[in-house]
Amino acid sequence: MRRRTTLAGMLLAACGTIAMPLAGAGAQEPIGALTLIAPAGPGGGWDQTARALQAAMQQEGLAGAVTVENIPGAGGTIGLAQFVERERGQGDALLVGGLVMLGAIITNGAPVTLDQVTPIARLTGEYEVVVVPASSELQSMQDLVAALRNDPGSVAWGGGSAGGTDHILAGLIAQEAGVDPSKVNYVPFSGGGEALAAVMGGHVAAGISGLSEWVGQIQAGTLRALAISSPERLEGLDAPTLRETGLDLDLVNWRSVMAPPDLDEAERAALVDLVDRTAKSAAWQETLKSKGWDDAYLPADEFASFLQEEDARVTGLLQTIGLAK
Repeated sequence: MRRRTTLAGMLLAACGTIAMPLAGAGAQEPIGALTLIAPAGPGGGWDQTARALQAAMQQEGLAGAVTVENIPGAGGTIGLAQFVERERGQGDALLVGGLVMLGAIITNGAPVTLDQVTPIARLTGEYEVVVVPASSELQSMQDLVAALRNDPGSVAWGGGSAGGTDHILAGLIAQEAGVDPSKVNYVPFSGGGEALAAVMGGHVAAGISGLSEWVGQIQAGTLRALAISSPERLEGLDAPTLRETGLDLDLVNWRSVMAPPDLDEAERAALVDLVDRTAKSAAWQETLKSKGWDDAYLPADEFASFLQEEDARVTGLLQTIGLAK
């Protein structure tokens, strides 16, 4: 059982200064620990984000003992449900999430939604890359699309959870290629490591993921990047955009952090301040560069408004490609 305290005292201690106390925080002890929950297996984007936050917070002296906990399954909805139930009213935990989770909630009809958490910040944006093993006979995105048009079921796509960003992009590619998205043979995995193993092992014809998850294998030559979902080519990646290959679309995956429900205002303010300081730190900015993540930072109130708009957009998108009713 973790010790339950708020972040207010910890932030003041970490900065080494005396400041005006947050409302209601005067009698509370400093926090002993912060837990970052990645609702997926090791190796994926959420796991990478949680561990990058952990490193930045500790390197910058913004938090004490920071641990990462993985709770994989169902596009993050299992971790979300446990987070809401277990951490309710506690100010020493953050949940990593994003577009994948929003899509999984809609697709699976999950009983727990993002309305039940406390938005803290949107952090990053990342484009999706379509890859095949280096040994694949598919030399280009045009080759992959031709195979898809010839027999949609014969082309197995490997990626993250059902209804997530990878699945959405596979459906959009099929739609742009004139193929019924409902016929896409998509094989979901709970973590980037599992999906990578499936692609590398030839168990699926092609893979879709955030660029940072597979960039090492692309650079090593074991994976061939067929296309990137960005509006323009990315520096350092020898791959065309989807638009260049004749598919009129682009897509960016965003990632965020959220706090439990039922926090008091002092706990919420402390978490907002911690993440804001982290997002503006030199350590985090260096992480963005090294990972190839776009800085998509939105503070708490703006992020809350964005979530409402994004829920409507993603619902419509999933309905269009047949992944939601």
